[in-house]
Order: sequence, then C-alpha cells, then structure tokens
Amino acid sequence: MMDRNAIAGIVTQYMAAWNEPEAVARAALLDRCWSDGGVYIDPGVLLNGREALAAHIARVRAARPGARLEFMSGIDVHHNVVRFLWRLVRADGTTGDTSIDFGEIGADGRLAKIVGFFGPAPALR
Repeated sequence: MMDRNAIAGIVTQYMAAWNEPEAVARAALLDRCWSDGGVYIDPGVLLNGREALAAHIARVRAARPGARLEFMSGIDVHHNVVRFLWRLVRADGTTGDTSIDFGEIGADGRLAKIVGFFGPAPALR
C-alpha cells in the first residue's frame, strides 16, 4: 500500500490538472496521477481513460474561463481510497457549492477512479 503522503500528492496533482490552463502541462499532470484506464464519474459524465478525462477538463475549462477548483478539506485516505471536498471559484471570485469526490488508487499508484458529487448532500425526507 502507498504512503498516505504519496496518495495525497497524487490527489493534489489531479486537482492541479483541473486548474492547469495549458493542455500539454495538463496532460503531463494527468500522466503522473491518472491511470491509463481510469474511470471518472460525476452527475453528468461517465468516461474512461486519461485522454477522455483530459478532453473533459478542457471542455469544462472552456465553458468557465478563468475558473479554478480549490480544496475545501484535507485529503482523507484509508487503504487505497480517498475523499476530499472542493469548490469552484469563478473568475469574478464568486464560489460554487462545496462538492465531494471519492477516489480509488490503482495498482500503478495513480487514481483509477473518481466519483464526484456536486453541492450539499440531499436533505432527509
């Protein structure tokens, strides 16, 4: 099993990839932190592979010029799984809801899966 600090570093590189404006630099970050066949799931997307994730990040960045993601929590690690909170910060400084991602580190030491949920958890009924 990987060291907790090494896993936190992988997640930090993943977040940096979302914030990287240059495609070549973003691809280099993803190469270090995202498994070849990694799976990304959020409420609107299900995709497989590093190239698909890079293309998705590029589309999201193009739709939100100047926006960035910021951590809203530390990186929680146990076994080969992670969770962390983040939010969108728009170019004008306004922020989105705090969201949560859960992830798995694969045998190659990179993220093999991220499952994201946007905004607060639903209220009890």
